[in-house]
Amino acid sequence: MTSTNREAWVDIAKGLSIILVVMMYSAYNTGEYTGEVGYLHYVIGFATPFRMPEFFLISGLFLSKVIDRPWRRYADRRVVHYLYFYGLWAAIMIALKVGIFSRSPAAMTQDMAVAIFQPYGVLWFIYMLGVFSAVAKLCRQFRIPHWVVVPVAAALQMAQIESTSYIVQQFAAYFIFFYAGYLFAPLVFRLVAWTDARPRQALLALAAWAVVNGLLVFSPGFEVLPRGMQMGYAAFPPLHLALALAGALALCISGALLAKVRAMDWLRWLGEHSLVIYLAFTIPMSIVRGVALWSGLMTQTGPLSSLVLVSSIAAPAAMFWLIRKTGMGTFLIERPARAHITGTRPLVATNS
Repeated sequence: MTSTNREAWVDIAKGLSIILVVMMYSAYNTGEYTGEVGYLHYVIGFATPFRMPEFFLISGLFLSKVIDRPWRRYADRRVVHYLYFYGLWAAIMIALKVGIFSRSPAAMTQDMAVAIFQPYGVLWFIYMLGVFSAVAKLCRQFRIPHWVVVPVAAALQMAQIESTSYIVQQFAAYFIFFYAGYLFAPLVFRLVAWTDARPRQALLALAAWAVVNGLLVFSPGFEVLPRGMQMGYAAFPPLHLALALAGALALCISGALLAKVRAMDWLRWLGEHSLVIYLAFTIPMSIVRGVALWSGLMTQTGPLSSLVLVSSIAAPAAMFWLIRKTGMGTFLIERPARAHITGTRPLVATNS
């Protein structure tokens, strides 16, 4: 659904983000099966500090518009909304992967039960958006000052906590970015306004950032692996946090610059529907990669990763178009009325 209330630069920044996220999974999934590294691995290596932080920062930008709503309405829009899609698509993926392909109904039932308190696969991002929204609201309700929340969240991120609970681990790693988007939204919008007024200076700033980010990521100690990336100096926790925030802002600036280019409307569309892309991309990713390797038609890691990337974005986009065209399966991409909390109603679509 398109709305005039949406900010074009926000959707374009989200479009860039969803491409980077799908690119990472496409490259690493392909590399896992080929045992090799392709050129997309280096692109993802460059984006490692800011790839996911930017998504969370953008998600927090419009939180101030809704955070003071009554809990019922807030929870419907900011918690139940994400958990509906998480629960639906986790059930679909588990049913396909475990129930059908592995033919293990018992394991399928177990995985579905575990997915309630242990985010499933790539859908952890959707799950954590609901968690972050709830925690931010609680901080607001109990009047915990920003000067307490920000240092604690930053310390958690730099601690690089590893836990058997994926919720704990991902909360520690990414809550600071969601909260920073909420807290520093006015500064981000001022930065975008500055970009609109001074595009040449903004381009120079982006170039300088890209050089610094690249040098720190690919500095001594870096290693690009088939299914991962070990950064150089950028792995130092305080520097990693700084680069994550800088990279998130760089994508916002890029979004503002690209919003001026009409040919980038496709990227804006991807950003506007990034949730649909994120929910569904792993299914075509596995199919295309598996068929290409099985048939031998394409086995080189770089080209195959690119094919998987394009297919993994195009397939959910085609699904969206088909659902809109036929009206069948709308519940897959749009939360039905029965999935709203009683007493609330859907709002006009905005970036929030």
